[in-house]
Amino acid sequence: MPYRAWPILLPLLLLGIIAGSATPISHAEEDGDRESIGERFHGQTSLTWPDIVLDLFRLKPDRPAAYKSYSGATVTKLPKPDYRGVPLEESLAERRSVRNYAKKSMPLSTLSQLLFAAQGVTGKIYGHTLRTAPSAGALYPFEVYVVVNRVTDLPKGIYHYAIEAHALEQVREGDFSGELTSAGLNQEMLGEANVTFALAAVFDRIRHKYGERGYRYTYMEAGHISQNIALQAVSLGLGSVPVGAFLDKKVNELIGVDGRREAVIYLHAVGML
Repeated sequence: MPYRAWPILLPLLLLGIIAGSATPISHAEEDGDRESIGERFHGQTSLTWPDIVLDLFRLKPDRPAAYKSYSGATVTKLPKPDYRGVPLEESLAERRSVRNYAKKSMPLSTLSQLLFAAQGVTGKIYGHTLRTAPSAGALYPFEVYVVVNRVTDLPKGIYHYAIEAHALEQVREGDFSGELTSAGLNQEMLGEANVTFALAAVFDRIRHKYGERGYRYTYMEAGHISQNIALQAVSLGLGSVPVGAFLDKKVNELIGVDGRREAVIYLHAVGML
């Protein structure tokens, strides 16, 4: 920290300490019970004025690359996403969790539109790309993977969405519907859907700026992305359902991420009706 910054930061630090308690009191502490893991997470990622000031001095991880790529992977260029569907208000009114799908193939153009809704590039500002879903600090920690079961002109397998190129990189080839269903606590729609999205977070992309609070922002963002997928699915005449109950280690292993630096946060099944 530069010496010249101390005259400004020291009063802020003192004000922060005076302004509020360093650690919020949890319900468990009020009741005299031991805190649960969830309560500890919520408490230790809560913001107070002292934390905001002290966070300026805390070490944070280096910022990872903004995009992930699979060198040497088979690449499938996706059709341009130019679908114009029903009004947003109609999609909102008709959105439901749908778990039963028809046994017919999904057009590649439909998958293209769903991927664009999830994380497509919508513009640039100062050379920085912006996407369809909001992200804290426009840091975009998520990588989107797709487990493909029935898509026209696309072999079954696991794919990574290359956002800048609007293309798919094949991570693994084969039928993984059974493994995904098993890892998803035998929720059959995961294996029966035409595609199942796996939203995986690279946590340090957001932690490098927001520290441990960044975990909260990451989980919020998973909801933003999933809602985009759900509303786009309605507009396309498809059924979909988000899934949060799965065996984390099994799903991470299936997708090929380590579960710590990058981990699957949310699944979203989409199928033809």
